[in-house]
Amino acid sequence: MDRVFAEMEFLARSANRGDVLTLVAEAPHDRQALAAETGASQPTLGRILRDFEERDWVRATEQGYTATATGRLVASGLTELSESLAAELHLRGVSEWLPTDSLGFDLGRLGEATITTPTQTRPSAPISRVIELIEAASRVRIFSHAFNEQTLAAVVEWVADGGQFEGVFSAAAIDAVAHETGLRGQLQQLQAADRATIRVIEDAVPLAVTVADDTVSLLLRDDDGRLQAAIDTDDPEVEVWATDRHGRYWESARPLAESDLTIDE
Repeated sequence: MDRVFAEMEFLARSANRGDVLTLVAEAPHDRQALAAETGASQPTLGRILRDFEERDWVRATEQGYTATATGRLVASGLTELSESLAAELHLRGVSEWLPTDSLGFDLGRLGEATITTPTQTRPSAPISRVIELIEAASRVRIFSHAFNEQTLAAVVEWVADGGQFEGVFSAAAIDAVAHETGLRGQLQQLQAADRATIRVIEDAVPLAVTVADDTVSLLLRDDDGRLQAAIDTDDPEVEVWATDRHGRYWESARPLAESDLTIDE
């Protein structure tokens, strides 16, 4: 393990080393091309390439320096580590609220996601971001443990304008809406729309996910239920996961009934 750490330290001591190894793993490069792409001086490149040749990571060919099989192995691992660290840094501010036990995809897929957090002047910015995505879509699918006032109002208007809505909500979420007179009326209006279908699942839904066309959005809340962020991405793997999860909830749910919206006085 000490030798492994020594090699990791060797690569980490210079960003140029990682850049050069990645480049020659992708395609042969001569020293002029490496200098142009990395900004490294010729003496620096000479030292790097000699060190790599000693490790049998690169070899010189007529086309330029190219990575060996072991060099490509190291370059691949370096790229993977770099991407993982970049994703972690991107998500670090919201990672404590990510429902990782319920997510069926590699977190690295969120490495380039858009993250929207509340601010003092825009406390509902995460909700506004989700609504923005809904209004730009032609089809929206949701599975969630809540149906907040802003989103419900936006969906009602969007469906009236021709959008197609398929929502699966926990029974607790529907019950909460039913106990608010104004919200209950909006949900009844949505239920009556030709292009909207709402289903109810008795089990808890640990996530709040919106699939607006091919963009997936997750709302993140803390342990006290306070909204902390919205994360959205058009990553294909995340979309496949969200679509599959929506389908599973959909099959397990029942249609929303009028009795779900009837409150005993």
